[in-house]
Amino acid sequence: MSEGGTTIEYTPTWVVAVVCSVIVFISLVAERILHFFGKYLKKKNQKPLFEALQKIKEELMLLGFISLLLTVFQDRIAKICISEDLAHQWLPCKEKKEVTTEHFQTLFSSFLPNGNGRRLLAEPADSTVYCTTKGKVPLLSTTALHHLHIFIFVLAVVHVTFSALTIVFGSTKIHQWKNWEDYAKDMEDDPEGVVKTKITQVQEHDFIKGRFLGIGKNSEIQGWVYSFFKQFYGSVTKSDYITLRLGFIMTHCRGNPKFNFHNYMMRALEADFKKVVGISWYLWAFVVIFLLLNFVGWHTYFWIAFIPFILLLAVGTKLEHIITQLAQEVAERHMVVTGELVVQPSDNHFWFNRPRLVLRLIHIILFQNSFEMAFFAWIWVQYGFNSCMMGQVRFIIPRLVIGVFVQFVCSYSTLPLYAFVTQMGSSYKKAIFEEHIQEGLVGWARKARKKNKGSGFKRSSNESSQVGPKEESPLVFEMDKVNGKESSSSAV
Repeated sequence: MSEGGTTIEYTPTWVVAVVCSVIVFISLVAERILHFFGKYLKKKNQKPLFEALQKIKEELMLLGFISLLLTVFQDRIAKICISEDLAHQWLPCKEKKEVTTEHFQTLFSSFLPNGNGRRLLAEPADSTVYCTTKGKVPLLSTTALHHLHIFIFVLAVVHVTFSALTIVFGSTKIHQWKNWEDYAKDMEDDPEGVVKTKITQVQEHDFIKGRFLGIGKNSEIQGWVYSFFKQFYGSVTKSDYITLRLGFIMTHCRGNPKFNFHNYMMRALEADFKKVVGISWYLWAFVVIFLLLNFVGWHTYFWIAFIPFILLLAVGTKLEHIITQLAQEVAERHMVVTGELVVQPSDNHFWFNRPRLVLRLIHIILFQNSFEMAFFAWIWVQYGFNSCMMGQVRFIIPRLVIGVFVQFVCSYSTLPLYAFVTQMGSSYKKAIFEEHIQEGLVGWARKARKKNKGSGFKRSSNESSQVGPKEESPLVFEMDKVNGKESSSSAV
């Protein structure tokens, strides 16, 4: 009886039933909350946010699978033995000489009668004995496996939470621009502001006065310095919004001058959220690399805090500089223009001509910052504030300050900048159409492409038709291309 007291065989049935009931109840409550939240998003026609919720469910399912693997294979991993010399290399903390294998064996044998008992995700006595008899030590103890399991869970929860907060705060900032959208529409409805009869002095335009810094190398350097500091205060002004909005409409929606650019921008941001909230393979690779390099003396936990910080400053500066470049192009080419001042959107302003790369960088910034804060919280709760893995106070305070700074600036400045400036690319996103129109156009584009391919094949095989296949509508081609790009980027 005493030898098997910790197994299900000798555990009271009421204890098993109560524990199972509590676990099932908590799981069902969490599942119902997610279910009703999903129904609410569907009711409000928030399909992008609903898809983001599905992405969160996928991450939770992945965590559950990782948890299952750790539970099932914990004993087998603990019985993988390595030499003591290898086990003492690249340690996160300096090893205490008094802490030996015999010490752990004695410690756990005091809790486990006769050394035969087991606890779930706790150090089994026979795993240490198994390797000790061979003159070796376990590759990874089940106690360490348990701690690693908790860290992965904390990381995912913190990342999802921080991503959601970023979207909420960023959306709040973008909603403040709604007044500028209404002002721009009122100007278009004003009969005195007819575009054809208006003469605009370029140098006197508010957008040019606020962004154009002159011509030459000195002005180029000043432009980058100005863009660096501009991201921290008034990152987007009223004249910026109205001018870039008009440039987008004249390039992509010339036939609809009353196009609601603000709503389009919000729909595009919601669609991008489902990509930001996930944890891609390269982010998991980053976790593995950090765990590899986090050994004593390197202070990796401190230097890693600068990665999202530097990326954040680089992305914010680049986005601001794109607005400055748009003003520079107009100011260098024209002194006076007929009608309103119109900028020309282009992918050439973005890194590697890829506006979507900015979203990837924001994804990395949010994850690495979440990782830094999750690692700090995990060490504090698991090992205490005085743990050697926590580091000295002179390292802790800068990490926390940088983490809070990155989260605030990314939420209130960088993300709204991304949502606004990335619309200045050469192409538009499928969010330009309402949801029901998107589905209809994408389906129509695919059917038209298949039909044209089929009809072209029949004509070539019969060799009886002298008329080539119909040219696809530019709208069909563009929608099919945009949909393909976004689906491929989300798959990565």
